[in-house]
Amino acid sequence: MRNKIALTLAAFFVHAAAMAQAVPVGLWKTIDDETKKEKSLVRIVDSGGVLTGRIEKVLDPTAKPDEVCDKCTDERKGKPIVGLMIIRNAGHDAEDKALWTGGDITDPNNGKTYRLRLKPLDGGKQMEVRGYFGPFFRNQTWIRVE
Repeated sequence: MRNKIALTLAAFFVHAAAMAQAVPVGLWKTIDDETKKEKSLVRIVDSGGVLTGRIEKVLDPTAKPDEVCDKCTDERKGKPIVGLMIIRNAGHDAEDKALWTGGDITDPNNGKTYRLRLKPLDGGKQMEVRGYFGPFFRNQTWIRVE
């Protein structure tokens, strides 16, 4: 009986650790879906079950250090790219708890905002980031830094 309980507890903790790694919270390296080049570091945080993400660092060596989001059309217009909140209001998907949806993501290069889906991959080491606009979408694979 003790062995069954020990095995059950061990399985529970292994499963819990795997699920914790699959949560999108942390620092991510963004990879451009067209050029395959590293673009930025984005930190995703959980505020009471709602995920947000800010650009912490721009990795493009040709980018201006004081660049602002001049193409944004909301309150982020004119705000510095570093520190810009690009992911807002994402939460667990109601039907698939492995996904985070319901929020939006903004592309500071064109100022457009898209509906968002985050899908952890490879035990949380990578993440598929999908931005939707109507029936059209774009995917990027981000790599966990920490």
